[in-house]
Amino acid sequence: MLELIAQYQVEIAQFQSVKADEIEQFRIKYLGTKGLLKTLFEDFKNVPNDQKKEVGQKLNELKNEATEKVKTLQEALESQKSEQGLFGDLTRPGYPIEIGSRHPISIVKNKIVEIFNRIGYVVSEGPEIEDDWHNFTALNLPEYHPARDMQDTFFIEKSTDVAKDMLLRTHTSSVQVRYMDTHRPPIRTISPGRVYRNEDISARSHCLFHQVEGLYIDQNVSFADLKQTLIYFTTEMFGKSKIRMRPSYFPFTEPSAEVDIYWGLETETDYRITKGTGWLEIMGCGMVDPNVLKNANIDPEIFSGFAFGMGIERIAMLLYQIPDIRMFYENDVNFLKQFKSVI
Repeated sequence: MLELIAQYQVEIAQFQSVKADEIEQFRIKYLGTKGLLKTLFEDFKNVPNDQKKEVGQKLNELKNEATEKVKTLQEALESQKSEQGLFGDLTRPGYPIEIGSRHPISIVKNKIVEIFNRIGYVVSEGPEIEDDWHNFTALNLPEYHPARDMQDTFFIEKSTDVAKDMLLRTHTSSVQVRYMDTHRPPIRTISPGRVYRNEDISARSHCLFHQVEGLYIDQNVSFADLKQTLIYFTTEMFGKSKIRMRPSYFPFTEPSAEVDIYWGLETETDYRITKGTGWLEIMGCGMVDPNVLKNANIDPEIFSGFAFGMGIERIAMLLYQIPDIRMFYENDVNFLKQFKSVI
């Protein structure tokens, strides 16, 4: 009988199944009312007395092993049924996972950051809720300066003491002021971020938009350095190196210029977006005004620098031929799906 019991133990250990009918047949075979264990226990009375203790122990072990095996298989089967109840047929093909997309503003911002990062510019960020000093005064825009009217401002707290005014920043130049406060030249930084201006919303303008502004301060920095930097940028960004710089005015730079890129007149779209001239304005720039350096405790007799700034939406509209700036903010899925394949 001991040999038979050992044989049954091997069979029980080797048995595996995920089918309910096979598990039930296994249970009946060993634990049923007419099963093998029932027969063995009935034959136990014929075992010699000197062997009863050993055989009895082996019989109990066999019964426990068979019972535990059935219990384990049944629990696994119930678990599988429970999962199928929650998730359906686990063997069916999975649902297709759609490729995600980046927002075109994020795509353009990341590309601009990457281009300037290759020539040593680091990214700096700052708060969107600013005080008057960092947004205006430190940038050579003291109280009652007429150039403040160039930027219609959203004020959060307006006080009789202008130093206590709190507002939504109108440009990311405020980030550059904060960066100059905590870093000494040489400084190479770009400041991407969202800005706010109290303007009418139309196809070409919005009350909120995104900017990237750059700042470079070191000894003996010249306007020629600025021009070469911008030629590098336009070549990398647009594949076009022909630019022109028109005199302009910004309170925080002197001299200042508007930068145009020669877009060309190869298509009807080129004629439309350049108004038939082939030239397209893309940014403003200039040499940092000495007063701005003084406000940041940087000696203008030793250091000089240049700054530039561009609207990310404007660049994105050029690259992707988007006719209306409002499309960036409407969360139209059909619009955003166009950028699925863009990294």
